[in-house]
Amino acid sequence: MISSRYIIPVDPRDAPVVRAGAVVVGSGVAGLYTALKLADFTEVAVLCKGGVFDSNSYAAQGGIAAAVGAGDSPDLHEEDTLAAGDGLNIRPAVRVVVKESPEAVKDLLRLGALFDRAGEELALAREAAHSRDRVLHAGGDATGRELVRALWEQVRGKPNIRIYEKAAVADVLTVKGRCVGVVAHTGDCGWTVFSAPATVLATGGAGQLYRLTTNPQGATGDGVAMAFRAGAAVRDLEFIQFHPTAYSGSGAPSFLLSEALRGEGAILRNVRGDRFMPGYHPMAELAPRDVVARAIVMEMERTESTHVYLDITHKSSDWLEKRFPTIYRFCRSQGLHLGSDWIPVAPAAHYMMGGIVTDLWGCTTVPGLFAVGEAASTGVHGANRLASNSLVEGIVFGKRTADRVRRYLEEAPDLPWPPGGDGEEAAVWPPERRCLAAGVEEDPSSLRLELQAMMSREVGVVRSADSLTRALSALGRWSPSLLSAGRNRDEIEWINLMTVARLVAEAAWFRTESRGAHFRRDYPARDDARWRVHIVFSREGGGWKVRCPEWN
Repeated sequence: MISSRYIIPVDPRDAPVVRAGAVVVGSGVAGLYTALKLADFTEVAVLCKGGVFDSNSYAAQGGIAAAVGAGDSPDLHEEDTLAAGDGLNIRPAVRVVVKESPEAVKDLLRLGALFDRAGEELALAREAAHSRDRVLHAGGDATGRELVRALWEQVRGKPNIRIYEKAAVADVLTVKGRCVGVVAHTGDCGWTVFSAPATVLATGGAGQLYRLTTNPQGATGDGVAMAFRAGAAVRDLEFIQFHPTAYSGSGAPSFLLSEALRGEGAILRNVRGDRFMPGYHPMAELAPRDVVARAIVMEMERTESTHVYLDITHKSSDWLEKRFPTIYRFCRSQGLHLGSDWIPVAPAAHYMMGGIVTDLWGCTTVPGLFAVGEAASTGVHGANRLASNSLVEGIVFGKRTADRVRRYLEEAPDLPWPPGGDGEEAAVWPPERRCLAAGVEEDPSSLRLELQAMMSREVGVVRSADSLTRALSALGRWSPSLLSAGRNRDEIEWINLMTVARLVAEAAWFRTESRGAHFRRDYPARDDARWRVHIVFSREGGGWKVRCPEWN
């Protein structure tokens, strides 16, 4: 794949500079928590592409998984995580999360998070593929909103954290292979360099690759694309999790109907009214997400329909309104009653298991660049994320990343911006890139819709060699965008979406088996002999290099 190293249309040495000890890009749970821990020892700049509350985290419903209940243990949590990950989890990373998640919950409580309670005890729910009740929730089905609220209250009270909203980060700056900050388009202020010895990408996922998604408009894979351009390795991008149950009514958004509904006994019926999940998996509706999503797609194909139904009419309306107030209100807004109506649902793009390769301390393969949350590939989730493991991963690795940044700042030599010396300047802004300022020629909004339709059709829940070949051909026609400059947020997002789409499609074409969230009709079986490996891409010159390291 040919791509530019930088997509900004200006020389960053001519832009105004904001200096900090650390820059955090993103304001979801992972970004806010990391910033809070970084503020214990350095000045922090937090950049939000939109507003503080525009994140996947804020929309998260189900909860946060931790082995804090009677009869539960980190070992059981680990077993469930490994089973859901379908043989591709990195065990040390899984062990970190399951061991440190109970302490993470305690810290969230200390910071003011108001989890739901059953009497004096924390209320625990069960979600799909969990063997125990271990999912803490808040506001019934508004866990992400509550965690963001609590963390934001803490962050806004820190004098050494500065928040920059409407700052669309376009590029990671590097000098001699080391990250020295980012460049962002800051609306009326134009292009600004945020210079820091340490940069943390907490930019979330890439749900906007698809027509139906539970993700907000800003989930355009920015962190993965920027890190890839900067030379960082990215991994496991073929594994896109589709949430099985997003609302599928006519003219309405793909609103998430939480996994916890099925944990409370909701069943799935096809348009003929037949319950079908027992025929696909012994755990029926509580099977892993990838299994349920594929089963729904197959039932939709078999019955020539665009949806199936979620039925939780065995529960009373009063109970449902209390336990799932957000979902209850949404259904009422669509003229449906959760306690008496079947709700039309279909799979929607939800979570990116892969991302920027990190170690157990948030370090990427580029010195000075860190990643946390959905943008990072820690290896915790393997080929398919266990429900409610995402928020806790962001918290656990947010703390670990801040700990590592502290050590990095103590060890790293000072590298001010702008760099000095001809050699360093050339490394920052090569002559062939300085004159490239032409933007995207077509309307990015129209292009995004075309891309989403194509990715949904060809690189969705079910793939094949034929569909992936068509996808790569279509992406090839749009590839000139990868040589364009991003002059505003829309153009930046389009270039990043194109970059990540190509990485996802290439990885899906390359992996000739089915595993977790990656399912191919032409290779329907899991193949451990050949494919118990991670597909890793890294930028080499104008193209990329593919590595398949051994599983560990």
